[in-house]
Order: sequence, then structure tokens, then C-alpha cells
Amino acid sequence: MSEHVLGIIGGTGIGEGFAQRAGAERVEVDTPFGKPSGAILRARVEGVDCLFLSRHGEGHLLNPSTVPYRANIYALKSLGATQVIATGATGSLREEVSPGDLVVCDQVIDKTHQRVSTFFDEGMVAHVELSEPFCGRLRGVLLAAGKTVDGRVHDGGTYVCMEGPQFSTRAESLLHRSWGADLIGMTVMPEAKLAREAEMCYALVALPTDYDCWRPHDAGTDRGALLREIMSNMRRASGAATALIERVIRDIGAAGAVQCDCHDALELALWSNKDLVKPEAMEKLGVLVSRYLGNGD
Repeated sequence: MSEHVLGIIGGTGIGEGFAQRAGAERVEVDTPFGKPSGAILRARVEGVDCLFLSRHGEGHLLNPSTVPYRANIYALKSLGATQVIATGATGSLREEVSPGDLVVCDQVIDKTHQRVSTFFDEGMVAHVELSEPFCGRLRGVLLAAGKTVDGRVHDGGTYVCMEGPQFSTRAESLLHRSWGADLIGMTVMPEAKLAREAEMCYALVALPTDYDCWRPHDAGTDRGALLREIMSNMRRASGAATALIERVIRDIGAAGAVQCDCHDALELALWSNKDLVKPEAMEKLGVLVSRYLGNGD
């Protein structure tokens, strides 16, 4: 059974809004995988210990390929996070998923190729189960809370994670639609994979800000007007996501301790012979494997 410590990863506005109201403290963390995107804001909200992290750092200076995903997840884990709710802007690949809606995703297609996607790249081997890349229990909490907030919350959606930072070509956008995908974005991978390796529940609330380029823009609409529309959609979706997360925090606070398979994801995943794992590898992996290998933090 695990007490709740909730990590929230997303845009600066969502995290700072909570943190300012709660009188959060800034926590600077270093990890064996480098510094996270920025300071983590720690606060107690509705009886729940919350950790807020801006994925792209202060001022949005980190592009999707240079976000230190391993350091971010490791830092949250080292501060006690047991579950993570992530948010992120996306493009919609479906007419019925309108800009300004929220989508509690259930599947991912990973098209990234420049990012280290595992903590276990050297010194030890782990193969975690990822057929369901998002925690079903935490998705259920989000969907239940979604019934109480204004705006439309979609149950499920397949997210194509592209490398970026450029957006899709029209041919790519049409291809992604043919695959049955619903959203296109740049940040959920390897974040979700790493959260599973860190034995944390992880769920994503996607914020569609526009239709991807498969859908032609209205004739005569200039680029300035399109940008203003996208930013308006982003503000509306961010407001809805904030309200949703606020409700989830209240629900989590009332729920008490939980048991989830995510918290034992490494139990059958560590394939290396413990006797042959070098001390430096055990030290680097620290809080991720200490319960299985007897290594201190």
C-alpha cells in the first residue's frame, strides 16, 4: 500500500497556479542523470503532497528532444512521488476531438528516435510491461473527475509521439490518421516509459489546441488569426485541465492509500544477475532498484 505523493508535469501555468495558492517551496534536485528541467515546486494541496514540474523549464527553453526526461522522472521518484499526472498540448487527428477538449489517453505510438528511453541503458537490464502505457487506475480517477467539470473529456485516445521540433507534413498527418491515431504530440515519450520503470502510476491529459495539418484551414484565415485561435484554445484547455486536476487532488486526498500494479513494475522485469551488477550501476539506479537489490538511496 502506498501513500499518495502526486507529481504533476506540464506547462508552467498549470503547475505555478497550484503552487502559488498553496505556498509551495522550491526544491532543487540533482540526479545521476543530470538536473531536471527546473526546480520542483512542493506543496500540500487538499491534504495531498504534490510536486509540480514544468517539463520545458522556466521560460519554455527546452525543446521536446532536449527535455531531460530521465532526470525529471528520477527527481520526482527521489522526492517520493507514487503517481504522475502529465499534461501536454497536442494536435487533433479527429474531427470529433475538438480544440479545447481534454483527452485522457490510453495508447501511444512512439516515433521518437533521438531520446534515451530507459534508465537501464547500461550496467543492468530491465524489460517492463508496457502493453497499457498509462495506468488504468489513475485514468479511471481522471475520467470520474471529468464528469464533474465543464468541457468535454474524452475517454481514451491514441497519441502519436513524434520527434519534432517541426510539425508534421500533411502526408505524415494523413498517415497517422490511417493508423487510427487520435492525437499528435512530442512529449509523452519517453516520459511514460520512464515512469513505468520508476514504478509510478502515470496518466496523460492531452490538450488539443488545433487540428493537425490533415484538415485544411478556412480559406482567407491569416497566420496571425490562426495563432490567436490556437492560443485561445490552449487557454481554454489549460483552464479545464486545471479544474480537472484540482478535482482529482481532492478525490485522491479522500481515497487514502492505494495498491496498484504500477508500483511493482520491476518485480519481474529485472533480468540481470544481481551478483554481477557493479556497485556503480546499483548506485546510479539508486531509488529505482534499491528495494530489489538492497542498495541504499
